[in-house]
Amino acid sequence: MDIFENRRYMIINYSEIDSVDFSQIFQTYKDELRLSLDGTKTVIKWDGDTPSSVESLIYKDGPYTHKDIVTIMVSDEWTDNSETPRIR
Repeated sequence: MDIFENRRYMIINYSEIDSVDFSQIFQTYKDELRLSLDGTKTVIKWDGDTPSSVESLIYKDGPYTHKDIVTIMVSDEWTDNSETPRIR
């Protein structure tokens, strides 16, 4: 059984973070959120159904599974891959 089977992730605009009820998601405060490299987006996570405060946001991208969000997080929008060592 996958421990992240019910875990869901949503990419949202960081400018809307004050509309999120932190009691409905796993993160407990803004300072622990991962931001996109340009600082405009963040990822929040929860188990089960989409929380009502997340559902009411204007911009939402997702929900994603754990496998999906891992792939997204290594993209150039979220990770600076310019200094990744080349394997020879």
